[in-house]
Amino acid sequence: MKDRRSVDDLSIEELERILRIKKQLAREDRLRKFRQTGRALSAPVTIESPESSTSSQRRIRLGVFTSKALFLLEISAVVGLLYLAYDFWQAREIINEEVKLVISAESAPTAAPTPIISALILPGGHTPPTDPGGARPNDAEIPANLRPLVHALPAVNIPTPGPRQATRIVIPAINIDAPIVQGDGWEQLRRGGGQHIGTASPGQNGNLVVSAHNDIFGEIFRDLDKLMPGEIITIHTMGERFNYIITGSDVVEPTAVEVMKPTSGPTATLISCYPYLVDDKRIVVFAELTDSSYN
Repeated sequence: MKDRRSVDDLSIEELERILRIKKQLAREDRLRKFRQTGRALSAPVTIESPESSTSSQRRIRLGVFTSKALFLLEISAVVGLLYLAYDFWQAREIINEEVKLVISAESAPTAAPTPIISALILPGGHTPPTDPGGARPNDAEIPANLRPLVHALPAVNIPTPGPRQATRIVIPAINIDAPIVQGDGWEQLRRGGGQHIGTASPGQNGNLVVSAHNDIFGEIFRDLDKLMPGEIITIHTMGERFNYIITGSDVVEPTAVEVMKPTSGPTATLISCYPYLVDDKRIVVFAELTDSSYN
């Protein structure tokens, strides 16, 4: 049955469909004429129905949606890969830093001073040179119950000389100008005054402890008992000198190790056997830092 509505009564979609059908009919008519004159091969012409047109539009819309979805999926995959790459790089940097810290802690020397080994007797003890057996380390000073412990102590490692370590002691009042070595054992005190391992460096907060003999190996500290408060002790390093002012002195038992304890400020303590050629006690001189200068 023919549609008898006027053109004005038709919708835009219906007009577009009619126009497509007319174009297809006109194209079919031209092709038929071309085939009749031999200018075209025979081929079936399909006229698009309204149903097939709607299905085509649906396929187009579905294709556009699918393309957009795939594009978003690709963008998400790229972002995910970038995040994983960044996370891997960050984790690697953290691991590298941790390894560096471990290696440096194991291989680099620490700047902290060597801890003081708890002493049982004051350094420098020995028998006098007038003893029948001559001068030698005096084990009799060590309490009998502690001697096995002292003999079992491991040897103290002597630190490598550094620019801040004491190298020389000068006391003008008693004409002392002697080298200082690290350590105050029997062998070290053969070569001069000895700084007790782990005590403060010159000029630093803490107690700088220096020992020397009074009647052997140069008798460096023979006249410590003549020093008076207010006199100056100068301790040299490789590049500086530090002046300490004497605050007092005392004669103590060899076991009075408390005189070597660390102090909160920069101090110095000098120790030697006493009295001369008897050596059954210790004389101790105390001093505090007053100033410093460059050599």
